[in-house]
Amino acid sequence: MASNLLPEIKARKFDRIFICRKCEARIRANPEKVRAGLVRCRRCKSTALRPKKSEITLVTGKTAK
Repeated sequence: MASNLLPEIKARKFDRIFICRKCEARIRANPEKVRAGLVRCRRCKSTALRPKKSEITLVTGKTAK
């Protein structure tokens, strides 16, 4: 899905966007500050942030026969 987007759209939707692991709020921040723990979620005040996923990957398991 994200691989066929224009670079400008992909940068706007996924670049510097982080998701709070506790309340799922979206935060746009500098990645260096997030790694250093200087950025907090404005909703729940947590510092546990993850980058927004730009690609959906499907994991295939064993199929029942």
